[in-house]
Amino acid sequence: MKGVPFETLLFDIDGTLIDSNAAHSDAWVEALHEYGVKCGSAEVRRLIGMGADKLLPAIAGSAEDSPEGQAIARRKKEIFSTLLPSLRATAGATSFLEYLRELKVNLVIATSADVPELKALLGQAGLEGLFPQHATKDDGKLSKPDPDIVHAALARSHARPDHTALIGDTPYDIEAAHRAGIAAIALRCGGYWTDADLSGAVGIFDDPAALLAHWRDRS
Repeated sequence: MKGVPFETLLFDIDGTLIDSNAAHSDAWVEALHEYGVKCGSAEVRRLIGMGADKLLPAIAGSAEDSPEGQAIARRKKEIFSTLLPSLRATAGATSFLEYLRELKVNLVIATSADVPELKALLGQAGLEGLFPQHATKDDGKLSKPDPDIVHAALARSHARPDHTALIGDTPYDIEAAHRAGIAAIALRCGGYWTDADLSGAVGIFDDPAALLAHWRDRS
């Protein structure tokens, strides 16, 4: 398949296709503070990439489905929605996805976001219609780094694990991919993490534009 060594690519979205990680962190911090949970931005930022099922117990000591957890998560979504209009797609995201579609690569979203948030993120990034299939937090009991969502994405797309990779921006993406038995490719555009943190990936690139250039060079 020319320069692309995979039949199917699973994509994280936050930090990978849209520059949203800092906004998620800021929204969590503000919501948590409003509910009396003392936390610093760095404490929250390192957990971005996990879902609320992981973040809320770690920071607030509350389960996601508890009354407090539900209230904090609801407020976080409200705050994040006000930040969403300022967010932009990561460098080369649209061109990269269009290139992959031309090559008939099977494209699937695998995200800890829920469906309404996923649609909002894709719309803001201008990526609507580029992903025929997706797996979200509603398709798995546990968020990344547990492999539930990745397993759901593989099943939904009928992908062959040995011909599939997950593209993401956090160590949680890499761990989820490995636990699901597939390769991981890391992008630095999510920020925060060092190359050492992402070292479990088969390759590390600055952003979608850099990975596009790399695969085009292989053609």
